[in-house]
Amino acid sequence: MTWAYFDCFSGAAGDMILGALVDAGADLSVVQQVLGRLNVPGCTVRAEKVTKQGLAATQITVPGEGEGQAPHRSLGTIRSIIEKADLPRRVTERSVAVFTRLAEAEAAVHNCGVQEVHFHEVGAVDAIADIVGSMTALENLGVDRVLCSPIAVGSGTVTCAHGVLPVPAPATARLLREVPLADCDEAGELATPTGAAVLTALATSFGPLPAMTIRRIGYGAGRREGRRRPNVLRVLLGQGATDGQADQVAVLEANLDDTSPETIAYCCERLLEVGALDVYTVPIYMKKSRPGVLLTALCRPADVADLEGVLFAETPTLGIRRHLAERSKLDRELVPVETPFGTISVKVGRRQGRTITAAPEYEDCRSAAQQHAVPLRVVMDAATQAWRQRVAQADAGGN
Repeated sequence: MTWAYFDCFSGAAGDMILGALVDAGADLSVVQQVLGRLNVPGCTVRAEKVTKQGLAATQITVPGEGEGQAPHRSLGTIRSIIEKADLPRRVTERSVAVFTRLAEAEAAVHNCGVQEVHFHEVGAVDAIADIVGSMTALENLGVDRVLCSPIAVGSGTVTCAHGVLPVPAPATARLLREVPLADCDEAGELATPTGAAVLTALATSFGPLPAMTIRRIGYGAGRREGRRRPNVLRVLLGQGATDGQADQVAVLEANLDDTSPETIAYCCERLLEVGALDVYTVPIYMKKSRPGVLLTALCRPADVADLEGVLFAETPTLGIRRHLAERSKLDRELVPVETPFGTISVKVGRRQGRTITAAPEYEDCRSAAQQHAVPLRVVMDAATQAWRQRVAQADAGGN
């Protein structure tokens, strides 16, 4: 599994991300070919070697920027451009995810609907080129997992279309919620909304350099000149030390000793509705030997605020403990099998390509059991048997 670790010691911007990936070996001609499929006038990139305070880096420019292209494009327009361009699947999915995250942040800052946001602050043509180009470069390099260091955002103020604003700019700050920031005394804007959107949409964890074997290193140059540190972004490409999937989750905990079972059950349902990955309770004894409940919720770091809002609203807790945890996961796939009760999905977990576990999907089995008026276990047994027959046939064919 190929990892890309972005070392944001001097911030991050869209052109810096693409520059770092090209510097690390991504084929620029492939990036240019993919951008050409978008059918957006002026949407291409040029790369050149520069030196930033003694460090060699690759700088990306968009030659056609500002030469009469439509200055504002909505999320819907950009999504349509990308989806109609016949790009590689992951390039399309990742690009749309980044633009969606960017639009959601801008909408929250400007108090408007997501579809009302027009990408003028981040640039029309250069934003498309930087984002789609970066996703293409990641695909070209075969990157499976993106990780990131704490992000240096700079200090002071930045001048934009809305006047003079503090650093990080409002949209950037919104994008970087629950993301660790690095202490930085460099004046100016080091992290841009586009850079923050790319990294927070793709990175599975933010922290120190993980255990990995480095194969390639790339430096992407920014457009400013740093005073205390070179304005470059470094990317380290290599082999991860783990052989499955891994990410980072937030763990939220609250001790409850004066809450009814009905309230706890309802709170658990609400937590799952707003994005919890899992919710569970454990009986505990609290002060003065009073019996209570430890309520724990796991979620993506970006969803912490939403889940804490539910916990404070639905329980009488006065405080919530939280911490980040690294999580290893099996590669997962839903495989449909045919049974006398219809098609049932089997959730398959693999590690290094070898099947570790397989279990019928509960909701499919539940629906089929109700539809055919048979016990749930009968449907689950049928799905398990169908999966075993499928595996046996595959093994026989392989021999």
